[in-house]
Amino acid sequence: MEQPPHSRSAGAKLKELRLRLGLTLRDVEANSRQLAAERHNQDFFISRGWLNNVENGSYTPSIYKLWSLGAIYQTQWSSIFSFFGLNVSDLGRDQALFGVPKTQIIPEPEETEEGTVVIPLRSRQDLPLDKTSLLSRLVEIWGEIPVRLIQHLDLRKNVYGLIGLEDYTMYPLIRPGSIVQIDGNQRKVLPVHWDNEHERPIFFIELRDEYICSWCEIREGHLLAVPYPNSRCEIRRFPYPREAEIVGRVTGVTMRLAESQA
Repeated sequence: MEQPPHSRSAGAKLKELRLRLGLTLRDVEANSRQLAAERHNQDFFISRGWLNNVENGSYTPSIYKLWSLGAIYQTQWSSIFSFFGLNVSDLGRDQALFGVPKTQIIPEPEETEEGTVVIPLRSRQDLPLDKTSLLSRLVEIWGEIPVRLIQHLDLRKNVYGLIGLEDYTMYPLIRPGSIVQIDGNQRKVLPVHWDNEHERPIFFIELRDEYICSWCEIREGHLLAVPYPNSRCEIRRFPYPREAEIVGRVTGVTMRLAESQA
């Protein structure tokens, strides 16, 4: 049966990539055998006869063999996928074909082909998740995180913080476990009367041994960390700026509204 044009083109691109690296069919076979043994899965193995058929457009690789080719050819798996007409950037568009007629988030176009980024992972026992902290501490609990999640985070203009699981200072306006976006360019507390609680700026504050997130007032050389009225937390008072530094204004927040149930 005649193969689709993209299949023949893909085989030619794979052959060109192999030859550019100076690899023979036998080299690829040997390397894939090593990968299959490392993975304890023979699906990663690529015989030289099978690869020859792929390059001639007779066969289409499985996902395991695409992975092997990406590893051996030092090429991102998404680039190998694109040889066969599958572009990661098209996924959001295809998902939109099956959207429900309800309120939903429309996926933004992908700007990168990377799937995930591996970030150092520490034991949860070593992490004070009960305390509010900056994103530099937060990444330690994420381990492998999707690029789709972090690619729109502008770390040049903003920093991000995690509201500790025991920090109810701004509850229920900002719940424990929330991730907040912080604009470090907005650090000045203005003596302004705000019409409502939603217009009043919330600041992320660094203390000597902890972080807090709250409304702020500056009075007589002291910073007053003002909690949300319903939180039942007390106003805290710190010498400013000796014992309290404003990291920036909270400009965004993502939070869980209710705990998941089994």
